[in-house]
Amino acid sequence: MRTRAAVLRDYGGPIEIAELDLRPPQLGEVLVEIAASGVCHSDLHAVNADLPLPIPLVLGHEGAGVVRAVGPGVMRPRVGDRVVLSWIPACGNCRFCREGAPHLCTTAADATREGRLLTGEAPFSDPSGPVHPFSMTGTLSEFTVVPAAGAIPLPDGVPLQMGALFGCAVMTGVGAALRTAPVRPGDRVAIFGAGGVGLNIVQGARIAGALSIIVLDRVPARLELARTLGATATVNVLDEEPIQAVLDRTAGFGADLSFEAIGSPDTIAQAFNATRRGGTAVIVGVSPPHEEVSLNAFAFPSQEKTLKGSWYGSANGPRDLPLLADLYLTSRLLLAPFVTRTYSLDEVSAALDDLAAGQVGRPLVTMALAQGKESPDGAF
Repeated sequence: MRTRAAVLRDYGGPIEIAELDLRPPQLGEVLVEIAASGVCHSDLHAVNADLPLPIPLVLGHEGAGVVRAVGPGVMRPRVGDRVVLSWIPACGNCRFCREGAPHLCTTAADATREGRLLTGEAPFSDPSGPVHPFSMTGTLSEFTVVPAAGAIPLPDGVPLQMGALFGCAVMTGVGAALRTAPVRPGDRVAIFGAGGVGLNIVQGARIAGALSIIVLDRVPARLELARTLGATATVNVLDEEPIQAVLDRTAGFGADLSFEAIGSPDTIAQAFNATRRGGTAVIVGVSPPHEEVSLNAFAFPSQEKTLKGSWYGSANGPRDLPLLADLYLTSRLLLAPFVTRTYSLDEVSAALDDLAAGQVGRPLVTMALAQGKESPDGAF
């Protein structure tokens, strides 16, 4: 079948909305009609070659839609199921999957790096050859084929447009607070960066019962949204020195837990240095692979600080998505404030530009399915 998709053909080049061939789902795969896709800073990293994924590349890795066909051997999900796409469809067989850390699945990591699905090839193509899916998803497309393990049923009551946000920003941010850290009742938390992921760390910290949540950013509107979502204090880093600002708001001790949600060596160091003795700095932001961080080595033994990474919020999608949906349906997890503007597929470049300019919330691209328009049934 054919599908329209947002394609990156050259690093730093324009985004092309192209018609591609999409092969049928193979063993263990499903065809999904996309309803909505968030646009993430990782998409920008790919465009700028800070995240060197194979090109040509179908962008997007945060989406939700409806299953239209299933390949051999697939029992769940079923045709007609509403699903959220996970960009780490765990294989279930590698060491990390067996040890209960499917977010660290090495099989999925290898497939993502090589721009293919678990079955060994890209599902998209054009006359020039394969077109690779971003992180085995390629959600900035009307249709995509993904591993069945990465299509997680969305509980009833959650709109598909909101469900798309579960695929990355919510799972990563809330997961970092609830799973990676984890935040405990009474903790004093500092969060560096109030983008889509950072704002969901705010929500996770609030849900976990943090006593104070200090959010640092340079965009006033983002800081205002952070307060709406649960921040107890905000700091504009253009006006205050970040580390001192955290110390001033924690009686001079520093945060029990600091989260870095930007992916910058400077803010990683700031998050570590703003953490109290015996505290933990959690690095959630994704830096370009060549970046390095300089920290004072004496601080590790003398202050017993911990520096910890968080990949996809240490999430297990099938376990955690129902929890997130329940938090949303009981109004403890807020999603609507994130979506300040929606875009059509033809407006993906504008969405990326707005994201790069620091737009508040999450750019959300909606497809025909979300707009109530007629769309193909996905039959091959």
